[in-house]
Amino acid sequence: MNLFRLDASILPATSASAEIADIAEAEWAAAHPGGTVTRRHLGTDALPADAWALATTGGGTPDPDRTPAQREALALGATLADELRTADAAILAVPLYNYGVSQHFKTWVDLVIAGAGPTTPLLKGTPTVLVTTLGGGYGPGTPREGWDHSTPYLERVLGDIWEADLTVVKRELTLAAVNPAMESLRDLAAEHHTRAREAAREAGRVLAKH
Repeated sequence: MNLFRLDASILPATSASAEIADIAEAEWAAAHPGGTVTRRHLGTDALPADAWALATTGGGTPDPDRTPAQREALALGATLADELRTADAAILAVPLYNYGVSQHFKTWVDLVIAGAGPTTPLLKGTPTVLVTTLGGGYGPGTPREGWDHSTPYLERVLGDIWEADLTVVKRELTLAAVNPAMESLRDLAAEHHTRAREAAREAGRVLAKH
């Protein structure tokens, strides 16, 4: 059995998304002691920013006319796509940055699409846990309601394009503990944290059954 694990935090030592994802992974690992984990950390090992453009232009260029850089980018895209295609289960830990997905995560998605094609269901039927963390509050009735431009995109790509059997674990208010302006929200943030940990544990148990 092979688990694909992706992290996208730029602060891995204190990553809120990694903490939640670790809980889900631990449940899967306990059920599959001989399993393998394919890891990709975009925060510590970012993909080349120009790789997507090179893979896209290379894909539209006859093979004999491709530049070495285009060939390298196309090979990278194929490798990234294969990491998903060969997974029996997947966990992705993706924080919200600046109200959307980060540049390094978007580069990964675009390269995967370049490597596999725009409509290839790479995760079709694959149990997949998306852990996403948000520093503030974006739910109904909050001042920033509607500002989360990350989660809908992630669900569209993972669930609709790649057809994963998707479970989303979301934790909001992660900055309340360190931001004095959010002191009044710390009890609520602690509740969010507890619920996210419980949801990750349950999601990991579901992963472990596959």
